Amino acid sequence: MRSHWPVLVIVSAGGLLFGQTAGKQAPADSSAVAERALKLAEDGRCQEALPLLNRAVPRLADKQLLHRAAMGQARCAMAREDAQSAVSALMLLKREFPSDPEVLYICVHYFSELAARTSQELAAKAPSSFQARRLEAEAFESHGKWDEAAGMYRGILKQNPKEPGIHYRLGQVLLAKAGDSGPTDEARAEFQKELEVDPRNSAVEFTLGELDRHAGHLDDALRHFTRASQIDPEFAEAYLGLGLSLAAANRFADAVKPFETYVKMQPDDPTGHYQLAVAYGRSGNREGAMREAAAQKEAAARQHPGGAGH
Repeated sequence: MRSHWPVLVIVSAGGLLFGQTAGKQAPADSSAVAERALKLAEDGRCQEALPLLNRAVPRLADKQLLHRAAMGQARCAMAREDAQSAVSALMLLKREFPSDPEVLYICVHYFSELAARTSQELAAKAPSSFQARRLEAEAFESHGKWDEAAGMYRGILKQNPKEPGIHYRLGQVLLAKAGDSGPTDEARAEFQKELEVDPRNSAVEFTLGELDRHAGHLDDALRHFTRASQIDPEFAEAYLGLGLSLAAANRFADAVKPFETYVKMQPDDPTGHYQLAVAYGRSGNREGAMREAAAQKEAAARQHPGGAGH
């Protein structure tokens, strides 16, 4: 049965034109609009080009033109400081051309620029907010300025003691400052305080598990890793930590399942295949051990193609 769509009647100097469906833009028309908009953009007329590109890009069927038009849309949107149009164009490019190096580059470049602009806007509009101070603390943290970052986080906690995530960030700063051999008690205390604020923080449970595993407190490590995997069943590293703790306790048969889960979630990580091979071997599954040993070599070769065989 044919659908009966309303037909748009266009009046021209020569009479009546029929055939364009009401409320829709024909692909050929979209292509023409996109080409005209791209010409405007090339001439530096983004104010005129951007509305046309916003309208035409979602309707384009030709992939090559779609690529060009969405790129132009993103560039003009950034030039016009139109964040909504920029994000729309970038998300479309990422969806339609996920492996294109130019798309990946422009996404990194423009998303970073959008983040910087938003950061400046936050600092200008709400400089005394804890969100602005948290952003400043994270900037100190990213530059390895541990004392400055810790001071900022403590200041936030003084005014907002129940704000989720701050004790965790402070704990991470204190761990980084301590290094590989420094004391961790202060950091551990911050992680425990974070759990009081946010009992379902899987990252905190995982971090406490890692601290306990490295300290040889395996029962506590198992409890934290198990809790992390229960809170977030897709937290791959929690299963790896759980398996490593069980293996350290010589419970290799018990370690098999979490290692298998980790390998399924992270098949390209050689570490998972290696640990699973060891667990299989120590629990009597020789065939499984050989299979995972081969998988470990293949995964390592994929990660370092030039170093295969070394």
